[in-house]
Amino acid sequence: MKLPVRDNIASLIPYPPGKPLEELEREYGITGSIKLASNENALGPSPKAVAAVTDSLKNLHRYPDGSCYYLAQALAEKIGVSPNQLVFGNGSNEVIQLLIAAFLAPGEEVITSQPTFLVYQKAVQAQGGVNRVVPLVDMHHDLDEIARQINEKTRLIFLDNPNNPCATVFSNESFAAFLDKVPDQVIVALDEAYVDFVEPSLRLDARDFLKHRVPVVALRTFSKAYGLAGLRVGYGLMHADIADYLHRVRQPFNVNLPAQAGALAALSDDEHYEKTIAFTREGISWLSREVEKLGCHAFPSQTNFFLIDVKADGKKLYEALLHQGVIVRPMNAYGYPTYIRITVGLPAENQRFIKALTTALGEVERV
Repeated sequence: MKLPVRDNIASLIPYPPGKPLEELEREYGITGSIKLASNENALGPSPKAVAAVTDSLKNLHRYPDGSCYYLAQALAEKIGVSPNQLVFGNGSNEVIQLLIAAFLAPGEEVITSQPTFLVYQKAVQAQGGVNRVVPLVDMHHDLDEIARQINEKTRLIFLDNPNNPCATVFSNESFAAFLDKVPDQVIVALDEAYVDFVEPSLRLDARDFLKHRVPVVALRTFSKAYGLAGLRVGYGLMHADIADYLHRVRQPFNVNLPAQAGALAALSDDEHYEKTIAFTREGISWLSREVEKLGCHAFPSQTNFFLIDVKADGKKLYEALLHQGVIVRPMNAYGYPTYIRITVGLPAENQRFIKALTTALGEVERV
């Protein structure tokens, strides 16, 4: 079939979704698999959120609140901003796309790092924009080089902080120094999907920069610390003038009714939130120690996942683990051929991973 497709769309590679757990089990002839590949919250959502979602189902014949009014009011009060500084989306992915749709014309440029969250560059290409990519240095954003890459065509800069997949962060001071080098017309988007897991002493507070000369947008999500990945609800925190333009390109009713109900209830459950953060830090600490005992290197993390240098072919190790019903993420496609990335699981899952890793390391050749 011959279709009138623009080159930027024809050459776009779709985001690679993972196969359903049930399908992987069928393919490999295994049962009882565990998934430690997608940076999900192993504890799951707050019981309050589950109850609120369940209660919302009786109203599925109604459209959701197009303004997310109650969610905006509650979130604004909780984080100390005005509701008109918030834009909600079908996951923070949608807010990324809204920024690109509102502020990037074909042929204009966006700067990102490499490796980073794949969606930035794909969304830019779909818009007809140009990706200018700056490699990480020692697994950190090279803020100096990013600043040097800015030119008259630059419209947006995306910085995931913490970075995915490296789990590293930069400081308030580093970011402030970076902004001093950025022109007024360039929007800097801080993707803070994992900010809840960052140690408080290392946490950059995006609210400090919302009135900066350079327009700064923070992107956050309910998928990680709040455990609502299946509902797809995220938000952007920004100056009200930027929010106004995003609302002009936003689709109506973009956050569904159960998602709004679940997010609103999750915000009120501080006990479950704190339990998630403590559980994650304990899991990272335990897993890191056990991995090191096996002769691998566990990298420090400010997220709910971390990188491991297994000192072997990461793809082969991934396959060896998969045959044991343990799903992790190989990092070959990110330029780290001997690394895997794992998410903190429940204690029994973490123990099973270490047992499976011990076996897998004996099946692959070390480098």
